[in-house]
Amino acid sequence: MFGTESSLSMFLNTLTPKFYVALTGTSSLISGLILIFEWWYFRKYGTSFIEQVSVSHLRPLLGGVDSSSPSSTSTSNGEADSSRQSVSECKVWRNPLNLFRGAEYNRYTWVTGREPLTYYDMNLSAQDHQTFFTCDSDHLRPADAIMQKAWRERNPQARISAAHEALELEDCATAYILLAEEEATTIMEAERLFKQALKAGEGCYRRSQQLQHHSTQYEAQHRRDTNVLVYIKRRLAMCSRKLGRTREAVKMMRDLCVFQLMKEFPLLSMFNIHENLLESLLELQNYADVQAVLAKYDDISLPKSATICYTAALLKARAVSDKFSPEAASRRGLSTAEMNAVEAIHRAVEFNPHVPKYLLEMKSLILPPEHILKRGDSEAIAYAFFHLQHWKRVEGALNLLHCTWEGTFRMIPYPLEKGHLFYPYPICTETADRELLPMFHEVSVYPKKELPFFILFTAGLCSFTAMLALLTHQFPELMGVFAKAFLSTLFAPLNFIMEKVESILPSSLWHQLTRI
Repeated sequence: MFGTESSLSMFLNTLTPKFYVALTGTSSLISGLILIFEWWYFRKYGTSFIEQVSVSHLRPLLGGVDSSSPSSTSTSNGEADSSRQSVSECKVWRNPLNLFRGAEYNRYTWVTGREPLTYYDMNLSAQDHQTFFTCDSDHLRPADAIMQKAWRERNPQARISAAHEALELEDCATAYILLAEEEATTIMEAERLFKQALKAGEGCYRRSQQLQHHSTQYEAQHRRDTNVLVYIKRRLAMCSRKLGRTREAVKMMRDLCVFQLMKEFPLLSMFNIHENLLESLLELQNYADVQAVLAKYDDISLPKSATICYTAALLKARAVSDKFSPEAASRRGLSTAEMNAVEAIHRAVEFNPHVPKYLLEMKSLILPPEHILKRGDSEAIAYAFFHLQHWKRVEGALNLLHCTWEGTFRMIPYPLEKGHLFYPYPICTETADRELLPMFHEVSVYPKKELPFFILFTAGLCSFTAMLALLTHQFPELMGVFAKAFLSTLFAPLNFIMEKVESILPSSLWHQLTRI
């Protein structure tokens, strides 16, 4: 026993201060590398790598999951149901106010050198174009057969060349659409091409309308021609809105909303033309008509959007915002009209909590993507990009929003578990928004994620070992004394156990064990 103690003390006495410096420095370096990797992994995937590995691989090895038990079966079924729910919650929608690629997105790229659209977003648009503009009977018309291949082409120049090739054969509406979207460099040029597309599209629509009842093939062709015609008219209305002819745009959008409500054409509801109409009416400051549109579309049976919720809040805020004062409200309390406005703002913020920072210019705006995720950062950007001017036009509206929007989070302290006026906030928005938004944009995350335990632990370990290395380098003798005292204290319980074992066991047996 005494030999063990003497060998331990001899070992401690042989350790030099350089050893302690090397030990603590190496520990600090390793923990620092782990910290950097954990931070990078958390920023990219939103979770801790060590935690994920321990939950996914170590817990099953330690018997944390029993696949044979019925409870685990029910749990796995519940997880599958929740995953299916999250997929449905994270459905990506086409942006009703999406910009023109050639006249707007490409011009931004030429000026800044940045790509405003992601590959995932453009791939979704390609799928939409194939759904809207193609059908099984395209092989019967040579120009449509060429355009069917063009919509699948990834190279923009190849798509444009295919559109010109189709126009050499006949007046093809979808070819004009492609050129207006991607080749035209100004809105006026795009409008000219869309007018040519409208002329060709109306002729195809009339011919297919007469033949639609002859066979299912003609019926599919008529459905496709209807989609093409509505798309052209919608984009022409948007051109009029961008060129300042807002009343003309409103008239065209009202006509299109009638098409949208027809059950015979379910694909047209994907366009959400009423959101284009709301924005144009707000530009005209025709608030009575805005209220009438909201009365039709802000219904419990219809899907909500940031445009619906925040426009409703803007109208209620408009009635009180010009005279609203937070000091006066705190003294006398909120009136009925002010309470209604605040509740409308809370409802809108609960639906999409990312919007206020863009409206209050606390976060910089970028060009909106071609697709948006409802309740996500992409929808907030798309809404604020077009509606910020309408909030600024209403005196005091942004001040009322600034004073009241954060109160929403006191009503829903656990948004991922329980909602107030809407379903709980979906957990998948961050991942989907990172796919839709460009890399140079910092995606807004709600609710803010707390740093995982292992990041905090490795940060503390790295700092502590770095401090020990510095102290050991500066005060080698003193730190050597502390290190020997610490190790002696650390091994004291082991020495105590060894003494007890030696006193219990016979000396001959203990002698044989030490020899082994």
